[in-house]
Amino acid sequence: MVQTAAMNAVPGFAPSSLAGKWTLELVGGGSCVMNFTAPPDAVEGTIAPASGCPYDFVASRKWSFVTGGLVIRNHKAEKLAQLSPVGPDRYEGRSSDGQEVTLSCQ
Repeated sequence: MVQTAAMNAVPGFAPSSLAGKWTLELVGGGSCVMNFTAPPDAVEGTIAPASGCPYDFVASRKWSFVTGGLVIRNHKAEKLAQLSPVGPDRYEGRSSDGQEVTLSCQ
């Protein structure tokens, strides 16, 4: 069964709003642009990071909505970060090694 936004989304924050360019910032450790793609109402999609992303985020390939918010994973499906919505165009959370991470729409 294919999951849709209505089944699994964080209330008030439509996953379809993730499509587009976002800035990922590792607090105190640099930032980069990431292109998020997904069909409308999807609860997961792909990421095309720009070169120079901090930490291991250059290996980001997938995003998905889970009960706790937004998860970014690498090409091996390992979790790089989990973020929670703090507004329609901003997420905050931690990388897998505990560093503060923000994601904001450009």
